[in-house]
Amino acid sequence: MEQKKQVKSIPPKADDLSEWYTQVCLRAQLVDYTPVRGCIALRPYGFALWELIQAEFDRRFKATGHSNAYFPLLIPESLLVKEAEHVEGFAPEVAWVTQGGGEELTERLAIRPTSEAIIGTMYSRWIQSHRDLPVLINQWCNVMRWEKATRPFLRTLEFLWQEGHTVHASEAEAAEEVQRMLEIYREVAEDVLALPVIKGRKSENEKFAGAAATYAIEALMPDGKALQAGTSHEFGQNFSKAYDITFTDVDEKVKHAYTTSWGVSWRIIGGLIMAHGDDRGLVLPPAVAPHQVVIVPIVKTGDETVMPAARRLRDELSETARVLLDDREQSPGWKYSEWEMRGVPLRIEIGPRDVAQNSVTVVRRDLQSKTAVPLGEIAARVPALLEEIRRSMYERASAWRAAHTIEAAGHDEFVEALKRQDGFVLAPWCERAECELDIKAETSAVTRVIAGPAQPGQTCAYCGKPARVTAYFARSY
Repeated sequence: MEQKKQVKSIPPKADDLSEWYTQVCLRAQLVDYTPVRGCIALRPYGFALWELIQAEFDRRFKATGHSNAYFPLLIPESLLVKEAEHVEGFAPEVAWVTQGGGEELTERLAIRPTSEAIIGTMYSRWIQSHRDLPVLINQWCNVMRWEKATRPFLRTLEFLWQEGHTVHASEAEAAEEVQRMLEIYREVAEDVLALPVIKGRKSENEKFAGAAATYAIEALMPDGKALQAGTSHEFGQNFSKAYDITFTDVDEKVKHAYTTSWGVSWRIIGGLIMAHGDDRGLVLPPAVAPHQVVIVPIVKTGDETVMPAARRLRDELSETARVLLDDREQSPGWKYSEWEMRGVPLRIEIGPRDVAQNSVTVVRRDLQSKTAVPLGEIAARVPALLEEIRRSMYERASAWRAAHTIEAAGHDEFVEALKRQDGFVLAPWCERAECELDIKAETSAVTRVIAGPAQPGQTCAYCGKPARVTAYFARSY
């Protein structure tokens, strides 16, 4: 990750999305670059954002019967290579430990790019009987993938994520688990982060290495590229056979189990930054904003009324929202710019005139609208205002996505739409792997998810062969 100099102002988002994104990440104090190529330091404001997102997922995982655990960072090479397709898919991205202390290791240790190998090995010890099933475990951890080109949150060598790994007695039960977790991902993305997504099955070319089937949620970014925001995988018995995960069923027969995995990383932060931010900086969804409300006192020389009123207001609002009273010595204008850059959903301004009139000025970050609200009403109004902001953010993002989703049936319009990179292109497709490779070679786009079956008589928008499905296509991050 190239270390870029932080500038005093961010460029317009529409002019240079990449530079705008980088400067927002730095100026909003989410991250900073480190001396390690491709690795970022997550600053307290960025970590607070991640913690709040993590909490939204975690409580939903636990509500559906999952427990958290932790597994080793290092994976012996002999374990990693047991599932051939899996290791082949990750081989170019694996970082290896070959020396410990002053000794050369007799076996290389992989720094986990994902944990199926080590977790599958442990499950083979823990599972003996159908009474041990299902196993529903999630892990919050860091992983490493040796990427060439990197960017904060979107693609880094080391990143934070969660990976769920479950084991089931039947294929049907495992398939149900995969869809349950995919729906949780959609729910958090849309209902919490105000990030509209499409969900569906990945093509054979795009599925997870070693999976029988992969499902994903995909968001559309302002440059027309798709961002894969979460994945959920059916493994069938591929990994249980590779790692000998067996159980004695009710019929007294020993059988291989069915396994799943599912994961979301901090790249979803990159998605919400790009989808919601503007030329002033971040616009954070209220549920995950580290500060949902910031109070900016406007104190005149000799005034002794504003700060006591501001403190009372902070204490009152703290019962229903995350509130910060910014009593630093900087000017109010400087603070306005600071908290706009950092995306705080609501700003409350209170000065001597407001105190005299028993009111405050409320500014919505998403609309930059100002409203005078009586002090006696503000505590009751804040929760509703925060929900209005979330709903408005989601509706605006959904309308933008709808305007940038194109349906194409013919070859020329299909190829032209993909080359323009305006957004999602929904088209009938033959579902052949070689067709997708040809599309990628000509347009740099691939399928993002399969929307459903094609209509009778439809032909592939690219090759003209009979269409089997309808799919969303786009270039991606």
